[in-house]
Amino acid sequence: MRSHVPSTSRPVHDLGEIVKAYDIRGTVPDQLDPEVCRALGVAFADVVVLPGADGALSGVRPRAVVGHDMRDSGPALVDAFTQGLVSRGVDVVLVGLCSTDGLYHASGDLDVPGAMFTASHNPARYNGIKFCRAGARPVGADSGLVQVREAAARLLAREVAGLTGAEGAGGAHGDTATRDAVPPGAVVERDTLTGYARLLRSLVDVSDVRPLKVVVDAGNGMAGLTVPAVLGTDAGLPALPLEVVPLYFELDGTFPNHEANPLDPRNLVDLQAAVVEHQADIGLAFDGDADRCFVVDEQGRAVSPSAVTALVGLREVARERSAGRTPTVIHNLITSQVVPELLGAAGARVVRSRVGHSFIKAQMAEHGAVFGGEHSAHYYFRDFFFADTGMLAALHVIAALGEQDAPLSALVAELAPYAASGEINTPVTSSAAADDAVARVVDAWVTGDHGVTLDHLDGLTVSHWSVEPRWWFSLRSSNTEPLLRLNVEAADPVVMAEVRDTVLALVRG
Repeated sequence: MRSHVPSTSRPVHDLGEIVKAYDIRGTVPDQLDPEVCRALGVAFADVVVLPGADGALSGVRPRAVVGHDMRDSGPALVDAFTQGLVSRGVDVVLVGLCSTDGLYHASGDLDVPGAMFTASHNPARYNGIKFCRAGARPVGADSGLVQVREAAARLLAREVAGLTGAEGAGGAHGDTATRDAVPPGAVVERDTLTGYARLLRSLVDVSDVRPLKVVVDAGNGMAGLTVPAVLGTDAGLPALPLEVVPLYFELDGTFPNHEANPLDPRNLVDLQAAVVEHQADIGLAFDGDADRCFVVDEQGRAVSPSAVTALVGLREVARERSAGRTPTVIHNLITSQVVPELLGAAGARVVRSRVGHSFIKAQMAEHGAVFGGEHSAHYYFRDFFFADTGMLAALHVIAALGEQDAPLSALVAELAPYAASGEINTPVTSSAAADDAVARVVDAWVTGDHGVTLDHLDGLTVSHWSVEPRWWFSLRSSNTEPLLRLNVEAADPVVMAEVRDTVLALVRG
């Protein structure tokens, strides 16, 4: 009789360390390796792909689409993940190098679930996976990601114990022996970049704007592939009245010039200098997987993502109202108060959401929202499968700038009237330490009569906005890192600084 003694040479992977609220993120190879990715491929098939397939009715085999960014670890991890999918009888469409919004386009266009291998702005040693259902619908902790983690963990544990075949994975979809009897899926490769570029061009027409000079910092990330296709002619599209000045377009997952994280002001310095040097009209910076876009004005000053949310939101609201529809716009809870104020005044129904793409995408679909924005520079569009695309937001800003004669600084001046701290991160050693820090803040700001309102939609939000002096702050745990994130906004910069410093002193004890 076979003995199932756990092998001491094979690691037991703790998927709880890498499965976050709305994606998977970990270091390679100690946390994320081919073995883990193969198990995740099986689990994704069992939890997401197969239950949603209608092959029994239509005769169409279940399919999934898979892409990856420019990180060196991507191809091997994708190969292992694909092996897991095909072992469950799932056909796989490989789109190769792409941006995350490019993967969402492929999922939406093909109407199949998808997996994007990326660690976004994280350093080179990281990689990860963003999942979506057919039509680019989100997969997060409350919409299937926990089940994927649990199914993969069971498979890995049984493999460590030496179980195989009918004794093995026991996926979430049917009996393992039955699944093993299904013929393996087929793998095909497909280029979807041209279709992606054509769709974005069709949603915002910038062919008739005044000539503009645009500096783009790709940060050695996937914008080095997507910007020449969308703003240039690499996808065979007509030339636009744009002169693009490229910075760091070479795809390099080691990020030799700077981190591909434009949320950190240090990573905007090169773009800001280049905008001034080239006397450009606008600067754009993308993160590693090119789903987020940050904007710099002609003076080299960063434009708040909340101001971009207001600018793009006003355009989408006006378009909806001109079509006789009442628009809904989603914004997350750390977006500036100017967003609900301006969009509400323009006739939109404004809905507040938790931070994170899976949460806001679910809200987008639930409310049929035309647009959504986050202060992290994620921008979501109904006409892009309710998914986020920084490139489409960039086209909107270029169109708004090029349809009139004023510089970008004047265009956005009224869209950023309040003083904001930006996101300030404080490392925490444990969830208990984070809870203690939040408790100290509650004791100081909430206990007693301080004229504040609070909610716990996502962490702690304390607001004094309805009375003078007007201020609010959000304190929440990161979904991806051991950090407490603080955002403060006030109508007066002195008040903002006072609130910011007081809360930070309490958090840092």
